Amino acid sequence: MALHILFFQICVGIVALPIHVLNLLGLWNPVIKKAFPYLMSCVTKSINKHMGEHKRDLFSHLDDFRGLSGELRILEIGCGTGANFKFLPARCKVTLVDPNPNFKNFLSKSLSENEHVNFENFLVAGGEDMSLVASGSQDVVICTLVLCSVQNIEGVLSEVKRVLRPGGGYFFFEHVKADPGSWNHFFQLILDPTWVHIGDGCKLTKKTWKNIEDAKFSDVKLRHIKAPSKWSPVKPHIIGYAVK
Repeated sequence: MALHILFFQICVGIVALPIHVLNLLGLWNPVIKKAFPYLMSCVTKSINKHMGEHKRDLFSHLDDFRGLSGELRILEIGCGTGANFKFLPARCKVTLVDPNPNFKNFLSKSLSENEHVNFENFLVAGGEDMSLVASGSQDVVICTLVLCSVQNIEGVLSEVKRVLRPGGGYFFFEHVKADPGSWNHFFQLILDPTWVHIGDGCKLTKKTWKNIEDAKFSDVKLRHIKAPSKWSPVKPHIIGYAVK
């Protein structure tokens, strides 16, 4: 690693020293687990405001995956505060999966504001192990701004393929690593060691598009887009869907 990158990483680490100390003592994780839903309730409002058109365009393809009954069975991994509910079509049955049970109250509020969503179940689980979800039981799996935080992306994508019916769709929207040599990439590198604690495991420099392309879906429709904020470390994104 270049010395100037290491220098700035240390500077950021000094500013955020209390977080790093609490993490070393094993005290930070309980704090962020409780605080993270409040943080995300603010962040997702901003994301939907600035990236809502991209989401709306993506989720306009959900109806293409309805079963013969006309119902749409959706599983959302890392559902968070329910920021995607407003983009879902009517007559959809939704199962929600998130490893953080502290999102429940926020989900209840989002569901009350989106009565077109037919809530089925909330499972406290990670995307790497969704054993409570039957194989081939879902028409669609949605996973947005989640793979940045998981340790085993391949494991999550394997579970996605397992729970999808043949011909089902995996819809994704993720922030990813910026172009090497860009200012955006520079900020990602210097912030990453501290960001991972603030973002509950979120890493800024993942090449998630490669994981999706290597997951052996029958078809992948993927685009690289950028958030409008000039200096944001999460400016570059990928968006699209893949077919089992």
